[in-house]
Amino acid sequence: MATEAKPKARLTSPGLFVPFIAITTLYFLFGFVTNLTSQGLVPELQKVFAIESIPLWQATLASAAFFLAYFVFATPTALLIEKIGYKGTMMTALFVQVIGALLFLPAAQFVSFKLFLVAIFVIGAGVAGLQTSVNPYAALLGPEETSAVRLNLGQACNSVGATIAPYIVGAFILTSVDRDPATLTNASAAERHIYQMGIAGTVRMPYIIVAVVLVLLGIAIGFARLPHVTGEQQTDAAPAAKRSIWSYRHTVLGALGIFLYVGVEVGLAVVMVGYFSSAAHNGLNILTLPAAQKLVTFYWMGALVGRLLAPAMLAKAKAGKLLGIFGLVAALLVVVGIFTPGYAAVGALILCGFFNSIMFPTIFALGVAGLGPMTSRGSGIISMAVVGGAIVPVLINWIVGQSSYMIALIIPVIGYLYIAWYGVSGSKHAQTAS
Repeated sequence: MATEAKPKARLTSPGLFVPFIAITTLYFLFGFVTNLTSQGLVPELQKVFAIESIPLWQATLASAAFFLAYFVFATPTALLIEKIGYKGTMMTALFVQVIGALLFLPAAQFVSFKLFLVAIFVIGAGVAGLQTSVNPYAALLGPEETSAVRLNLGQACNSVGATIAPYIVGAFILTSVDRDPATLTNASAAERHIYQMGIAGTVRMPYIIVAVVLVLLGIAIGFARLPHVTGEQQTDAAPAAKRSIWSYRHTVLGALGIFLYVGVEVGLAVVMVGYFSSAAHNGLNILTLPAAQKLVTFYWMGALVGRLLAPAMLAKAKAGKLLGIFGLVAALLVVVGIFTPGYAAVGALILCGFFNSIMFPTIFALGVAGLGPMTSRGSGIISMAVVGGAIVPVLINWIVGQSSYMIALIIPVIGYLYIAWYGVSGSKHAQTAS
């Protein structure tokens, strides 16, 4: 008698495909807003406040403020989901981002560095809320075995938004004419303020447009028919709601994986520019600074390509196994980047972008698997760990300053090896008998 073929797992549960498509627009949105803020504002703030001799590390607080919002608001968002549901939380997060976007207007008008940081923190809080609600919602819209596929498709839309954002930055924000701050030393206070307003003013229109789009999207989500889901069918223990979320080993280890992944992803993008172009600290010194900056674009494009291919790859291999392979290969590529001179090292580090592609959505899916009604709290812990994007890059750059690029690149190797271990072993959790 012929063996009956195992039915192919559905992408979503019956009737939930349209809601899944609807929320993919939110993935695009927070990918766009994240890169618009982190890549657009840091260089602009450096120019605006250069004449006040604000050091580089203070200007980079713009990026740190954004990631810090995840640490502060991810857990409160998880509790909010329990009170008003996923849909209500998504709408709330969108309107918090509206407030953050509008705060850029007075920040630009008064040329206030502190107000810029407040605006970035508020819009980061909205993005954190959106991430914390959208990711588990997507995970619960179908069978657990295809949750990683859904999250990778969503993150592919995130990558599209993140890829488009730098072009918007170049077309609208990074358009001001630079002047040497030294030439403004003897200028009057009014002239200096006009110069600063000229640069800061380029920030206004993009964020006005963002605020309008956020309002419209929030209204659209309000009218959208998004079903209420709880994930009770995926609970790995009957008294799940009575357990502390910190008692779920695979969730806590997944949060550490997200901390390392986001930190390594952002840290590599930052450190590669100096490694490729600088002779100091044992840098490769084979590219100009502008060429190195442009080349890093392919690092981000690799993540987009990988996420588009993820559904096909996940159809061939289990999510944990694929994560283990990608983490191990990425670690080996960084080792090649450390010990191989010339363009081979450049190519190896750029290729890490492709192997980064499935890490965030797959770690997230594995981390919330089996949580059932505790899924929102698990999402809060994991989303909180995105703060790694503010901590790990600083650590990597500090090590560069103290020793060399090659020593600093050991941090990404460690991070990738941990992620590989998590995929193969650390993500395993108890399963409920049918």
